[in-house]
Amino acid sequence: MLQTTVFSPSPGALQLNHNPNRRIFSWGRGSVGVNSSTSNTWRQSLFVSAKPVLEDGVLSVNGKEVLTKVPENVVVTPLTNSSAFVGATSETATSRHVFKLGVIRDVRLLSLFRFKLWWMIPRVGNTGSDIPVETQMLLLQAKEGPDFDALKEAAPYILFLPVLDGEFRSSLQGNSSNELEFCVESGDPAIVTSQSPKAVFVNCGNHPFDLLKESMKILEKHFGTFSLRESKQMPGMLDWFGWCTWDAFYQGVNPQGIREGLKSLSQGGTPAKFLIIDDGWQDTSNEFQIEGEPFVEGSQFGGRLNSIQENNKFRTTTNKEAESETPSGLKEFVSEIKANFGLKYVYVWHALLGYWGGLLPNALGTKKYNPKLRYPVQSPGNLTNMRDLAMDCMEKYGVGAIDPAKVYQFYDDLHGYLVSQNVDGVKVDVQNILETISTSLGGRVSLTRQFQQALEKSIATHFQDNSIICCMGQSTDSIYHSKKSAITRASDDYYPENPTTQTLHVAAVAFNSIFLGEVVVPDWDMFYSRHDAAEFHAAARAVGGCGVYVSDKPGQHDFEILKRLVLPDGSILRARNPGRPSRDCLFVDPVMDGKSLLKIWNLNKCNGVIGIFNCQGAGKWPCVENIVEVKASAAELSGQVSPADIEYFEEVSGKHWTGDCAVYSFTKGCLSRLPKDKSFEVTLKLLQCDVFTVSPIKVYKQEIEFAAIGLLNMYNSGGAVEAIDCFGDESSCEIHIKGRGGAGSFGAYSSLKPKACSVNSIDEEEFEFRGEDNLLTVTIPPRTRSWNIILCY
Repeated sequence: MLQTTVFSPSPGALQLNHNPNRRIFSWGRGSVGVNSSTSNTWRQSLFVSAKPVLEDGVLSVNGKEVLTKVPENVVVTPLTNSSAFVGATSETATSRHVFKLGVIRDVRLLSLFRFKLWWMIPRVGNTGSDIPVETQMLLLQAKEGPDFDALKEAAPYILFLPVLDGEFRSSLQGNSSNELEFCVESGDPAIVTSQSPKAVFVNCGNHPFDLLKESMKILEKHFGTFSLRESKQMPGMLDWFGWCTWDAFYQGVNPQGIREGLKSLSQGGTPAKFLIIDDGWQDTSNEFQIEGEPFVEGSQFGGRLNSIQENNKFRTTTNKEAESETPSGLKEFVSEIKANFGLKYVYVWHALLGYWGGLLPNALGTKKYNPKLRYPVQSPGNLTNMRDLAMDCMEKYGVGAIDPAKVYQFYDDLHGYLVSQNVDGVKVDVQNILETISTSLGGRVSLTRQFQQALEKSIATHFQDNSIICCMGQSTDSIYHSKKSAITRASDDYYPENPTTQTLHVAAVAFNSIFLGEVVVPDWDMFYSRHDAAEFHAAARAVGGCGVYVSDKPGQHDFEILKRLVLPDGSILRARNPGRPSRDCLFVDPVMDGKSLLKIWNLNKCNGVIGIFNCQGAGKWPCVENIVEVKASAAELSGQVSPADIEYFEEVSGKHWTGDCAVYSFTKGCLSRLPKDKSFEVTLKLLQCDVFTVSPIKVYKQEIEFAAIGLLNMYNSGGAVEAIDCFGDESSCEIHIKGRGGAGSFGAYSSLKPKACSVNSIDEEEFEFRGEDNLLTVTIPPRTRSWNIILCY
């Protein structure tokens, strides 16, 4: 089937400021004679006074060259005053094209690319050759002076987002000649084209995070196939501490082990309110694992689903089992653990196609979905980067693919059954598999859209809380079809036994959240609380604005760390936004350059928070040549931290702000006062971190300067503060602080020592005032869920 829609400029458009001797195109603010809503395609023979500008084969922004040697077959379609689509044409029609866009040199750039079929990681660089294959977001900044040290904050940011152009999915890549290229592919040899005029969205701006936000708003409106995070319903489990069974048991998960894990967490004072029963509960079979024969690594990915029900570990099949600890069925077990341990949410795991190897063809419980054995085929781009064991094995063993016409029926039956078993939601894994089996099924874009719509419809039908966590779905096929799903895993798995991946995990999620965080809440995955890198992971999740859940083996917990994340009632202090790298970290490599620390910023209701991490020396990014070796025993690294690292701080500073901030170090327990634009030095060893709460110092009545810090015993101290009000007259002043979380110490900056203090209307509560740094502390009584502190001056 040949799909070759021809795009060409309208005759009227060609008459606008046309000079046949110049090849010029521009778009941006200040456009003359062009309606920003136009959908016409403009060739390089047009001139409109604006920025960026494409003139004589050079794309420039504010007079700075971004792309040179732009080929003649490149076309540009204006979209808004500052943005456009870029694409290209070919003389031949095929299902996969690689087009050149032009040469990139002398910039600072950040790529987010898929190093495996399922997962993205970041890459920084200065030229086109630094852009990896399968790049899904490219952010760059033009050089301001003769060297990169001369780059100023005012230099504009340019964003390239490869998107979905009809039935074709696009990605970016560089080549050895420093040329930026884009690849478009349908995933089906029968679906071909000779043109892709809207393959790459380009936008520019002076604020990188505003640029991402506004760009995704433009694309959301233009395509209508996905929704932004801020418009989606957030699952309730995000605000409660959870436990996942995966690293505790792997596929050996069983009811008694789950009981023991929930019990030990509860007894330690950090009760799990959210549970994921991961892989291992389903009714599956595996012809590649034969009893009595040695286990073959990877054979687990050949397993297929027999039915939508639970396996025999979670239900009794004989009278003898009825006398054991095996429940009669999944419903009895879920109801039991909810009642005994106060669980609010129980999710279970399943793959997008049911299981790793899909459905078992012709099985009694699956044949109604008409599954057929298909052997996945990866695109050349994926094969360029890193091989993946799961994908390699699925290529070898095949997958029992659900008939697309039956996919909603499958999800409807599965989720309907789970709801009948008292299950509250699902974690849906292995989502990117669709792009590898799309031949003869309409291509990867269409197939993903069909499955995603069926999945989200079923979730909305059966679960009342938008209760889905998406996983292994970082391809733009999935991202740009995420209409309702609100949570997506933002990194490769947490690997507790691999010391080289701990720092990579934290850095990857932070950078991936720049892009993913506009569409979903990035999920940071589970971690072990008793581990060499436990505090590193815990602090990252405290500033990540994400759900928090561990995968500890029963009884193997570090409650000192957990109690810095989890309140006694099982809730967490989740920050408002996805945690992202600070602006001065965007174009540095915090894992391998040997000098840079990683800073992650976020906001709470009344303050900001910055986590700073030494990720250097422990591991190496995959798919990197000419590696700079960083020894694990390297000296401490130092970096600058400033309140200005927190974007959108004006949202919490409000009225009466002095311009100064109270900065509290969780690790050192010290408080300092700092103007917003000043910085201080932090020194960390490998795998060390700190979390700084940054609160605006405001002037209240009687010239009292005050800033609430929050619960000093929590990593994200400021997340506990809900509201601050002031009451009084000329002779007195009362500051009221409302917050949540008990059994801790509330801290604040106060220019004066209060005369009295009360907590929840109990007068004369004791408090301490440290004059050397103006730290005021108030003890919150145990078993207090929320509190109202009144300070009298």
